Amino acid sequence: MRLVAVDGPSGSGKSTYAAALGAVVVPTDHFATWDDPVSWWPRLVADVLEPLWAGRPARYQRMDWSQGWPRLGEWVTVEPTELLVVEGVSAARRSIAARLDEAVWVELPDERERLERAVARDGEASRRHLERWQAFERGWFAVDGTKARVDRVVITD
Repeated sequence: MRLVAVDGPSGSGKSTYAAALGAVVVPTDHFATWDDPVSWWPRLVADVLEPLWAGRPARYQRMDWSQGWPRLGEWVTVEPTELLVVEGVSAARRSIAARLDEAVWVELPDERERLERAVARDGEASRRHLERWQAFERGWFAVDGTKARVDRVVITD
């Protein structure tokens, strides 16, 4: 299985880019929460990547964001595939870099515009959480060095 990560700041267009690849996509939003933006990663590896690498179906319980606050929702099954895209903040993190076939960084340089896109997507009630999230991700990307390791940078507008 080829593994592609589509990473970058929130509101930059990662989901749109990943969907255009025409592959099976597992969003990090299925795992992350406002209070746990990145430490859920071992669950994605154990429940999704390891079974797929072994040629077995993967099964995980996704976060349901429909009420504005994440809670465990429906079960998702991912059948073995030739190409898997993991999309979202931290998808190309340092700990998975050696296993990636390609890492893509999607960026919209204007942080205010990214915030407004995210609020339009998630609702005005999420604005405070999204502002906190964007502050977190700036620190995360600086420490992880994500953008410096990617294979391709895509600038959106």
